Amino acid sequence: MLTDQKIKALKPKDKQYKVSDEKGLYLLVKPNAGKYWRLKYRLSGREKNLAIGVYPEVTLKQARLARDEAKKLIRSGVDPVQDRQEQKLKRLELASNSFETVAREWVVKKRTEWSEVHSDKVLRSFEQDIFPPLGRKPINEITPPVLLLVLRKIESRGALEVAQRALQRCGAVFSYAIATGICERNPAKDLKGTLTTPKKENFTALSKKELPVFLSDLEKYDGHITIKLGLQFLIHTFVRTNELRGAVWSEFDFDAKQWIIPADRMKMKAEHIVPLSKQVIETLELLKQLNGRYEYVLAGINNPQKTISNNTLLYAIYRMGYHNRATAHGFRATASTILNEMGYNHDAIERQLAHAESNKVRAAYNRAEYLPERTIIMQDCSNLIESMTSGNNVVIGDFKRTG
Repeated sequence: MLTDQKIKALKPKDKQYKVSDEKGLYLLVKPNAGKYWRLKYRLSGREKNLAIGVYPEVTLKQARLARDEAKKLIRSGVDPVQDRQEQKLKRLELASNSFETVAREWVVKKRTEWSEVHSDKVLRSFEQDIFPPLGRKPINEITPPVLLLVLRKIESRGALEVAQRALQRCGAVFSYAIATGICERNPAKDLKGTLTTPKKENFTALSKKELPVFLSDLEKYDGHITIKLGLQFLIHTFVRTNELRGAVWSEFDFDAKQWIIPADRMKMKAEHIVPLSKQVIETLELLKQLNGRYEYVLAGINNPQKTISNNTLLYAIYRMGYHNRATAHGFRATASTILNEMGYNHDAIERQLAHAESNKVRAAYNRAEYLPERTIIMQDCSNLIESMTSGNNVVIGDFKRTG
C-alpha cells in the first residue's frame, strides 16, 4: 500500500510506470514527474481504467474514497467511466437551462421589438437583482417561494416598482421557457398579489403658469452651456430624455428642418420625425459650435466621446431649485396639457409625443402621420415658449399660428 511518504519519494523515469496501492488503485508516474491516479477494473469481461485525478491535488485519502465509490457502481453493473460522462452531460444540460442562460436568450429575442436602451435596461435589472441569487439555478427547479424570497429582498430596500417589474420580467422568462420546452410551470403566476403595490406617481410636471418662471431661471442657469442648451432643446421638442441623449448629428436634416429619431432608440421601435422650429435650429447651431466635432449632440462634459449621463438633465433641474417640482420627462406632460388646451388636433399631439400605437402594423407606417399639422404645432409651441421668456402675454386659444 502507498503512503504519502512513498508517493513523494517516487521519481520520474524515461518511461512512465505504475505503482500500485490496493483494490485496483494505482499511480501512473509520467516522465515529466506528473503523478496520476488511476483505477483498474473489469466490467463485462473487459479491463478498463478510470482517471481519478492528479497527486497532490487529489490526495491519497481522496483517491481511495473515489475508488470505493467507483467500486459501488461497478458492483451494481454501472460503468464509472460512462457514468462520469453522463453526469457531465447532465451538468452541461443544467447549465444551458439555468435561469440566467434562458433569461439572456429571452432578452436577445426581445431586442427585435425593444429599443437598445430598453433592452440594456432590462438586462441590467436581471444582472443586479435576479442573476446573483437565481442565475445558476436550473430554471425548472425554481419554485414560487424561492422566487418570492428574491423579490422580497428587492422590496426590503423600498424599491417596490423595481420588485413589480422584476416579477413581470421573470414571469415572461418562465413563459418563454415553457414555450421552448425547458420548464413546465411558471412560478411567477403563483405570486400574484404577494408584493406590495406601489402608489402610482406621475412624472412631476410644471403647469403653464409655472413655465415662464422656470424659463427665466433657465436663462440664469450657470452650469455647463451644453446642459443649458440641452434643457432648452428638450422643452421645445418634448421628446423622451433617452431619445435626446442619444441624438447624433447625422440624424438632423437642417434643409428639411427635421430630426429623424431611429426606431432602435424609440420606446415603441418605430422611427419618429420631430419637426424643427426656428428656435430649435438656433439652439442646434449653438450646440454644433460646441460639439460639432463629436458624434453626440449632447457630448459628455468629462468624456465628449460619449453622451451625457442618464440623470444629467434631471440634476440640472434640481440645481435650479426644482427638486420635487419638475423633471426632464415632465415637459412632455406640460406640452401635452398646453397644446390640448390650445385646441390643436389631439391625434396630431399624440403622434408628436410618439405615444404607443395600439396597432403595431399601423405604428410601423405612421411616422409621417399629421406631419404638416405637427410642423405648425412645433413652431407655434416654440413661439409660445419664446413669448414666455420675453414676457409677452399669450391667451390660450387666440395664439396666432405661424404655419
